[in-house]
Amino acid sequence: MKNVTKTLRHILTAFMLLWIVFSTQNAHAVSSWGIGASYEIRDSDPGRGFGLRLERGILSGVPLLDFKLRAHLSYFSENVSTYRDVQLPAELDVYDFGIAVTGGIGFGLLHPYAGAGLGREQFEASQPGEEPDGTLGISFDDDSIYWNLYGGVRLPILPAVSPFVEYRFTRLMSAEEFDYNHNSRLAFGVTLSF
Repeated sequence: MKNVTKTLRHILTAFMLLWIVFSTQNAHAVSSWGIGASYEIRDSDPGRGFGLRLERGILSGVPLLDFKLRAHLSYFSENVSTYRDVQLPAELDVYDFGIAVTGGIGFGLLHPYAGAGLGREQFEASQPGEEPDGTLGISFDDDSIYWNLYGGVRLPILPAVSPFVEYRFTRLMSAEEFDYNHNSRLAFGVTLSF
């Protein structure tokens, strides 16, 4: 009797584990579309901003693998007390948009992913100067094409809701006025799948 109870307990435990794994997998299979928003922190000024993303699942017939095409847009804005060795306050704005391909593993509760993409970053800076009308101020903008690599992890807590954390490295290819040729960012956000 003890062996039967012990065997039934092992079988029941195995079925429960299989049910958890496969019910999670089926609930979070590759969806057709996803839209997300994120709070992002960069290592270059301006340092904080927000992002939006639109994703489309591709190659849904591959088991356990999750491939997506992504379009993303980020906006960063910051008022700084000095900029480029000029002791005047400045307003810095960065617009970043691009496309990417993402590949990940959709198994269990954590879904790690990585990807690569291309995009364009536009930088704007304005320093109003000492005159109220801003005539002595400095203003410029520049843009650059970039490539990026990123990796992150999703936690699909519900079939349609997936919080994520992502690290992205961006290498600028053609900027003249930027104070940097690369930047890194950390994004915290949520994706809704439908």
